[in-house]
Amino acid sequence: MLDLRIDNAKIYDGSGKAPMSGSVGVHDGRIRELGNIEADATTRVDAHGLALMPGIVDTHTHYDAQITWDPFANPSPALGVTTLVMGNCGFTIAPCRPAERDLTMRNLTHVEGMSLDALHEGIDWGFESFPEYLDMLENKGVGPNVACYVGHSGVRTFVLGADASKRAANADEISTMRKIIVEAIEAGACGFATTRSHQHNGEAGIPMPSRLADEQEMLALSGALRDTGKGLLMMTRGSESMDWIESLCAAADRPYLVAALLHSNVTPDATFSDLAEISQAHERGHKMYGAISACPLNFEFNFHEPYLLEGFRCWQPLMRMDDASFRKALADPALRSALREELKEPRLRTFNGEWDKVFVAQVFDKAHSDHEGKTVAELAASAGADPLDYMFDLALSEDCDTVFTATVLNSDEDAVGRMMNDDNAIISLSDAGAHLTFLCDAGFGLHVLGHWVRERKQLKMETAARKLTAEPADLLGIRDRGRIEKDAWADLLLFDPNTVGRGASKRVYDLPAGASRLTTPSAGVHGVWVNGQLVADGNGLCSNAPKAGKVLREFAA
Repeated sequence: MLDLRIDNAKIYDGSGKAPMSGSVGVHDGRIRELGNIEADATTRVDAHGLALMPGIVDTHTHYDAQITWDPFANPSPALGVTTLVMGNCGFTIAPCRPAERDLTMRNLTHVEGMSLDALHEGIDWGFESFPEYLDMLENKGVGPNVACYVGHSGVRTFVLGADASKRAANADEISTMRKIIVEAIEAGACGFATTRSHQHNGEAGIPMPSRLADEQEMLALSGALRDTGKGLLMMTRGSESMDWIESLCAAADRPYLVAALLHSNVTPDATFSDLAEISQAHERGHKMYGAISACPLNFEFNFHEPYLLEGFRCWQPLMRMDDASFRKALADPALRSALREELKEPRLRTFNGEWDKVFVAQVFDKAHSDHEGKTVAELAASAGADPLDYMFDLALSEDCDTVFTATVLNSDEDAVGRMMNDDNAIISLSDAGAHLTFLCDAGFGLHVLGHWVRERKQLKMETAARKLTAEPADLLGIRDRGRIEKDAWADLLLFDPNTVGRGASKRVYDLPAGASRLTTPSAGVHGVWVNGQLVADGNGLCSNAPKAGKVLREFAA
């Protein structure tokens, strides 16, 4: 007797092969029969010809804090994600001593757009070391399957304390960090993650700790994975060359996933040059991959948290100002002039001055009600003003409460289509669990299936299924997932190819302390199973959804 049998499905098995029609039988969480099945089952589902594929593997999330109070990592499972990878960019909450908890939380509120009140009220600090963090998650239970990087900034803070964002580490400190990373990998971390991005700042604009690491530290900590013979390296890159990252890949003798490869209309060839260099590294025997996004990078922001401007040199002093000084600086022509000069520099960054892609989403002065839905470019042109001046002046006139939305990167769909089809690219970068007040791309996989397969026809369904499931699972060494085959774990997504996608984002207030986040509903999803247990359907997360996931701690070498 099977536990679950799904009949009359069009099965995309994750291999990239053309689909087959038939049934999938599940017992004890694993797929036991496939094709024509005669055995009965406790639960039978007639798919009526709908598509069935492995559950989506999301390789770039930041649920490290949220999952301690929300075991289901909302909204990811309802959006087809059955396995998620946390700790990206090195922004982890483990290891962490009690003395550094406040510093860790304050860094997360800024770099990942999280509410400090929500973190204070929500995080379960029932751990100190990284192995204890994994043990706690296992004991509490998780909704989706979870894999965790050990994070550079977390380890650096654990060893250097308040100095982590101030100086280079000495030889003894580097040795201690390396031992912690080896301990974490042996305990079940999927790899080591770091960031060098100038956009990644903690509270008051202080660089995240890993940005203070020198070459000696980077080589030593990357090399920790050579000691274990397993694990994936992950870096969010700043201005570092691919040659330098390849040297770290060689030091570790492990695969390296480089983020974030996003397309900019200002530097349109940069991402493709990066992917070409990654391909050349492969030819030299170094397994490097580029993490790309299938989504336009949209931000919702106000001038209390203007995240998209934080990568500019002239903006750094503003991040350490009190409110009155900040508003005075915002009105200063010298700042505006300096920002305009930086915008002229042709380099890849979050915002490049494309004012026709910046919209006024919400105003708080009735006199400005006709501004909503219009771009800063058109409003400035009508007023005969410079668009930067116009946006700043509008924000100041409304006490910085005005809400703007901006499509800052990945707006050229032809370019994004090319990126997705590159053999060296991993579809990733959902950032689920982070930037909660700015965006929600947790439904990136449904966006691929709906927009890029059905509407744009840039990918075949079987190719998209492979890129969202088996490909990332294989990269991370996740055994028996990402495929529909006998004895694989039954992580499954049942959907209608004619309607699948993600809905419009909306704001909800369900975080601890009543903090808000943006979320998005699914479209065309009929069922999501984690290890053979139904966790979500067309109405979202099931009200009685079980904690069916596993904390993944064993990875193929």
